[in-house]
Amino acid sequence: MVLIAGRTGVLGKALVAVSAFILIAGCAHRAVTTVQKRPETSVDLVALATLAPGVRQDVRYVGPHNFMGRPVAGYESAQCWLSRPAAQSLAAVQKELAASGLALKVYDCYRPQKAVNDFVRWGKDLADQKNRDMYYPRVPKSELFKRGYIAEKSGHSRASTADLTLMVVDAMRASQQVRGPLADGIDVDMGTPFDLFDEQSHTEHRGQSPDVRHNRLWLRSLMQRHGWRNLPEEWWHYTLVNEPYPDQYFDLPVRKLQ
Repeated sequence: MVLIAGRTGVLGKALVAVSAFILIAGCAHRAVTTVQKRPETSVDLVALATLAPGVRQDVRYVGPHNFMGRPVAGYESAQCWLSRPAAQSLAAVQKELAASGLALKVYDCYRPQKAVNDFVRWGKDLADQKNRDMYYPRVPKSELFKRGYIAEKSGHSRASTADLTLMVVDAMRASQQVRGPLADGIDVDMGTPFDLFDEQSHTEHRGQSPDVRHNRLWLRSLMQRHGWRNLPEEWWHYTLVNEPYPDQYFDLPVRKLQ
């Protein structure tokens, strides 16, 4: 059974039954391209907006603004879904940020396995190079797997990983914490765009300016205080340390609650 929480908490039995039929959750498995189905496994997913409405959302894989240049399989709604503990933790992060004139912005949260499989298919299609200049200008597409930018399993499918950045809400207050160009409504300067497949995206890349390095490390320190760990190769990528489903990979699509 799949338990999905919405604006009024855990949905009623009728919606749960429908969800269990049309939104199938997978669990831990040894194969890398399929998700085994185990009906007895339940996953408590929540829409982040219900717990942390102050977090901005710019879900990239539901549209064309991503390295594939098209919507990704499994994304049917531009909503961030996470396990309940992960969503509660980001709500706490957002509460702390609000006092500093900042807000979280998420690019991706829970990612269905079918989306990961779509990434893999794209990665193997070497003829498709249309977004290379924006997302992997210095890395041959043929090396994206070897260098770890594309993989057949993703922590996002365990529902406790998020790709995120910081946005300025009040530039005057934000200037006490972060550096660089600051104006209400803009993103904090992190040196590279989200999903740039390049060493420059490494959190501690020494080629970045002092301001950028400060911002990346400040974000990492903030997230660590709330129980998250950063992927060193991607300044935007964070996973909840005590994730509730560490060995399970889910495949229900990201859908909007009615």
